[in-house]
Amino acid sequence: MLQQTRAETVAPYYLRWIDRFPTLASLAIASDGQVLRPWEGLGYYRRALALRDGARRVVADHGGALPREPSALLQLPGIGAYTAAAIGALAFGRDEIALDGNLRRVLSRLSNLEIDPRRPEGTRRLTAYARAMLPSGRAADFNQALMDLGSLVCLPREPRCPACPLAKWCAARRAGVEAERPVRTKRKPVPRRVATAGVLRRGGRVLIARRPPGKLLGGLWEFPGGKRRSGESIQACLRRELKEELGVAVAVTRPLGQVRHAYSHFHVLVHVYDCRLLRGEPAPLEHSALRWTAPGQLRRYPMGKVARTIARALVSGETLAPGSTEIPRQRTRVRKGQG
Repeated sequence: MLQQTRAETVAPYYLRWIDRFPTLASLAIASDGQVLRPWEGLGYYRRALALRDGARRVVADHGGALPREPSALLQLPGIGAYTAAAIGALAFGRDEIALDGNLRRVLSRLSNLEIDPRRPEGTRRLTAYARAMLPSGRAADFNQALMDLGSLVCLPREPRCPACPLAKWCAARRAGVEAERPVRTKRKPVPRRVATAGVLRRGGRVLIARRPPGKLLGGLWEFPGGKRRSGESIQACLRRELKEELGVAVAVTRPLGQVRHAYSHFHVLVHVYDCRLLRGEPAPLEHSALRWTAPGQLRRYPMGKVARTIARALVSGETLAPGSTEIPRQRTRVRKGQG
């Protein structure tokens, strides 16, 4: 949960999750929906499914006990080098370096690393530097101390150097370049997209569709629609998307408003419209399932932020935010967690 999400956001989700899935065995038998619903709001939903799939592997291959060896941990779904090192150090006391964003920043300043610490060579240098300092048998304390130092003192902007217990050993501070570390490779601008979503109604119910596994937001439910093509009107986009996704012809009727959202790799402005079926019966041509459901029951279905915003508006009767067709320039920062 702490991957790509701050600890203060994670805490209530974690407590609810442990109450719902107190053991690996209880998580292993959970369905996609049972896993995704309590995760809703944390984003990066593949993490939840990978966690469940990892629990299934542990139950099947390791007798229900999480393996201690990093090499075995790396074979589990959703576990990469950082997570394997963190579990090894924090749970099992192994001499591993859990190189998260905070450690990369602290170690980059301490060593005055002159390359981007996210590059493979930067990772190699920082790991070697940290291992040389690691007190044997104290990896949990060592990693957590550097994590806390990075989150409270060695801040990304305006580091609190006078309050830092490691200031006199900091090579970047001695060189007067602490504000320039860590080095950051310039990133490409975040793409901005315009998309549509349609609300189809039948007998007091609305149509929702479940996204296929392996795709963005896989396993979550949404209101069908999609990305606008260049030169295409909003209404034409929605008619085309519903034809492609559901095999139906629709009339695009009343505008319901707009929803803006920032994903990790693009920003989107979604135009939401009421639609009326003209021809055909909806079929899941590009989804794994369809459901006609009463608006009051939408809370039972796990959804991403955009779909949940639409669902809440349908239940409350309120309109979505009006606005232009342009996506605002403000960026929503996605900050990594402390762990």
